[in-house]
Amino acid sequence: MKDELDPLHAKLALMEAKARYCRMLDTKDWVGYTNLLTEDFVLDVTEGTRVPVIKGREAAVKQIQSSILTARTVHQVHSPEIELNGDEAHVVWALQDRVIWSADRPSITGYGHYHERWVRREGGWKMASLRLTRLHIDVHPPAPAKVAVSS
Repeated sequence: MKDELDPLHAKLALMEAKARYCRMLDTKDWVGYTNLLTEDFVLDVTEGTRVPVIKGREAAVKQIQSSILTARTVHQVHSPEIELNGDEAHVVWALQDRVIWSADRPSITGYGHYHERWVRREGGWKMASLRLTRLHIDVHPPAPAKVAVSS
């Protein structure tokens, strides 16, 4: 019975790790976020951006911080497709993210997929690579300036 449950436990642990990833990212818990990544983490957000593939956890976290540090974000993932191979997993998540920068800048709602490789290490699953692909992005105009009304 235990052998039958091991893949299920691994999948649940991966789903919990990804939930933490989203929460840590959106709450800007950079220590917790960084701890979910391997030291040799590879970030690929090249599709639709001018950002090259980034190798190394510290460089990737710096890039992510430069993009969303002052933004309000909400990342939601669902419909995981998990392929287990021992202590490695390949996962595709459907993604929706909302990124709101300052009031004078357009905000976005994006739809797409995260393509990830996770490795099981002491202490649980760590993300080794992430590639973001977009299907669609809604661009929302900046909020109109508030006009003071005098009497």
